[in-house]
Amino acid sequence: MFDIGWSELVVIGVVALIAIGPKELPGVLRTVGQYMGKIRRMASEFQGQFQEAMREAEMADLKKSVDEMTDAAKGLGNFDPLADVKKEVESFAADPLAGSTSAPAASPEAAQPATPLPLSPDAGIEPAPAAVAAPAPEPAPGAAKSDTARPDSTTSGSGA
Repeated sequence: MFDIGWSELVVIGVVALIAIGPKELPGVLRTVGQYMGKIRRMASEFQGQFQEAMREAEMADLKKSVDEMTDAAKGLGNFDPLADVKKEVESFAADPLAGSTSAPAASPEAAQPATPLPLSPDAGIEPAPAAVAAPAPEPAPGAAKSDTARPDSTTSGSGA
């Protein structure tokens, strides 16, 4: 606290002995000691109150973070993945063509047909469209019609 060495204390003691006198010096030293004790107690009390205030501030921060965690945990308390899956299975079983309502929507890119790519990057030629069914050749006049000409017929002309 104060930078007072032993030589300064000796000088102060000699001046106090001369100024106060040897008869009054023990009482004055006792009073000074009591005042020093009171000052130290007040300083330690102040330190204790300051530290307690710091602890309370830390506790308030901790309480706030615990409350935030508790609120987050309450939000997860209603999380039941089995119930969600069961609901989806029941809805699919009721109407299998409708599908699940929680399925992601198809992207617009997926709905468009793919454009054919060129055979090579430098050629710039697009491939021919997919195989187009050519019309079936017509039979020669006077030839007998066969069953292969009509794929939708199931019986032959033999009368089974």
